[in-house]
Amino acid sequence: MSFAVYVDGSANLPGNMLDGISLLPCEYTVDGKPQVYTGDVDHFDGRAYYDGLRNGRKISTSLLNTQVFITAFTPVLESGQDIIYVSMSSGISGTYNAAYAASVELMESYPERFVHIVDSHGCGFGNGLLALKAAELSRQGVDVREAAAIVDAEVPHTCQYFTVDDLNFLKRTGRVSGATAMIGTVLNIKPILFGDSTGHIVACTKVRGRRKSIEMLAEKYKEKKLDGPEQKICISHGDCLEDAEMLAGLVKQITPGIPITICQHEPFSGAHVGPGMLGLFFRGVER
Repeated sequence: MSFAVYVDGSANLPGNMLDGISLLPCEYTVDGKPQVYTGDVDHFDGRAYYDGLRNGRKISTSLLNTQVFITAFTPVLESGQDIIYVSMSSGISGTYNAAYAASVELMESYPERFVHIVDSHGCGFGNGLLALKAAELSRQGVDVREAAAIVDAEVPHTCQYFTVDDLNFLKRTGRVSGATAMIGTVLNIKPILFGDSTGHIVACTKVRGRRKSIEMLAEKYKEKKLDGPEQKICISHGDCLEDAEMLAGLVKQITPGIPITICQHEPFSGAHVGPGMLGLFFRGVER
């Protein structure tokens, strides 16, 4: 590896995708009790987590602070390696700003080293896919500055569309108003959401009914996809595996034979989208 690649637990990567990628743990609380999510989604009990949300457990998350990055990155820089860290969107978390502040401080202390913070403008596989690209470039021996520019250029092509089953979780975090959540619930309206060019979560369309929302995610893939060997398709779900498999089947009708990774959606942003979240992540034209 020509440089070190870091993400945090929000990247949603299963163990078989972590080659060359180091994880920083995320912290959250369940009914006031602190929990640590190390980042490997294979060891995340999504059924228990999302059942807790269904049953009214109060889950809150916190950003990674600057000291977390300084502590993790200092030994790597001292060993002579540069670093690329792929952060969740600055539009939904202060983690990017904390990481950037750490990078400035560390490069002042180690002027011969380079630390680059990628603002993924996404979360879940939205930053996980970018970390995979960074790790691939590192294995190829690409210079860290060139790799940083390549990964930054991939950000607008990392498409992430998702829907939710219960608008009340988005209401709790201010993504929709109370009135919108109430009307949407009564009318069975499902928004199709995505991370826009500034990293904020916005609705691009709305449909009525769960099945229609799943079909619309597949339509977004058909509309936006870029074919080629770099295409990696990932689906994450908030404990709704049957819906994830339905979505995968629709995607395979569009691109037969393409491999698709399916796994539970990680807990860090899962608290904000809730059980029934279903997301599709892929490389496409600009969002």
